[in-house]
Amino acid sequence: MTKPELIVPAGNLDKMKTAFAFGADAVYLGIPYFSLRVRINDFDLESIKTAVDYAHGLSKKVYVTINIFAHNEHLDKLPAYVAKLKEYQVDGLFVSDPGILQLIKKQWPQANLALSTQANCTNWLSAKFWHDQGCRRIILGRELSLVEIKDIKEKLPGLELECFVHGALCMAYSGRCFLSKLFSNGQRDANLGDCAQPCRWQYEIKAQGHEQTLELVEEAHGSYLLNSQDLCLLRRLPELIAVGLDAFKIEGRAKSVYYLANVVGAYRQAIDLVVGEAANLAEELDKLYQELITKLYHRGYTEGFMFQQGQLAQNLDNSHNDPDWEFCGQVLSCTEERSGYRLEVKVHNTMQSGDRLELVRPYYDIMTMKLGVMVDQATNQTITEAHGGGGGQIVYIPATKPAPGFSVIRRKVK
Repeated sequence: MTKPELIVPAGNLDKMKTAFAFGADAVYLGIPYFSLRVRINDFDLESIKTAVDYAHGLSKKVYVTINIFAHNEHLDKLPAYVAKLKEYQVDGLFVSDPGILQLIKKQWPQANLALSTQANCTNWLSAKFWHDQGCRRIILGRELSLVEIKDIKEKLPGLELECFVHGALCMAYSGRCFLSKLFSNGQRDANLGDCAQPCRWQYEIKAQGHEQTLELVEEAHGSYLLNSQDLCLLRRLPELIAVGLDAFKIEGRAKSVYYLANVVGAYRQAIDLVVGEAANLAEELDKLYQELITKLYHRGYTEGFMFQQGQLAQNLDNSHNDPDWEFCGQVLSCTEERSGYRLEVKVHNTMQSGDRLELVRPYYDIMTMKLGVMVDQATNQTITEAHGGGGGQIVYIPATKPAPGFSVIRRKVK
């Protein structure tokens, strides 16, 4: 059984390092100007080079997204960008625009090209067309069923196929949304990476010429007509791997290191269990799924169109769930001492002595503990409460077992 590549989002270098620590084979990233993530995206050319060097040092890969639908101004600036990516020897480029594809092929003929899901490739003949144009891999449209994917793989065995397995779903077809640009008076174009996420907003009906509004769904949080549930195919990985998919992708360049640690760790472990033909596989996958559904923020989970559930994928009740656990810190380093271990922790949300904690360690090993007193790094004073705000307070906490760097910490809040 072939082990598919696990490709994970990275919005900055810390997120990339966390993704690799928790088992990602590759990350995808890009500068705001050419990729579909303008906000919460810290990458520039210098940090892309740093990312590539770091990844290659671990025998991992970096894919760069150039998947906007380009306007003329983008084409003018693209050659210089591609020249730098060629110099850095990034491992592949994700593209959706035919003009961008042609420009890259002319400037960098040996580039490893993958067709972005934004191009909404949904049939085998379209996939063959893009393969003929130089794309070694197709990132399939999210609207495909598993039966259709199997048919494409059988008809085009020499073409690599990749699909999304986890993360937010856009209500628009393959992400081609016009609502963001409409509601922002043309200022935030989703197809240029600056989506305002209007599908997550509350909506009301108002009759023309009247001021009175009508809530379509009356409940505590408002009306969420367009709010798709999040994709989660973790329990379906045996079927996806059996079809012969070459790569699985997780969505979320704007998500936190906590999200990455949990989701990447769970999928890394799940893929290894499936390929290793683990005993009690269904039970083990369900345990991982329960961790994701009970301890992370999400909008409810769906299997999307892959298994013909697209018509049931709207979360009409609220914008997201309210889990019982809260991300509160990430381990920077771990030092062994006579009495156990000392963890250096960057605080992200409030931590208080007495808190019930879970340390999520790579790949996905969870250690429980009760938080005692902490030591503030800046003052070397003993404290009983620490806070995230600003740059994030750094504290030392004792532990009976080691937790390596990039481990994340959550606390019980309910």
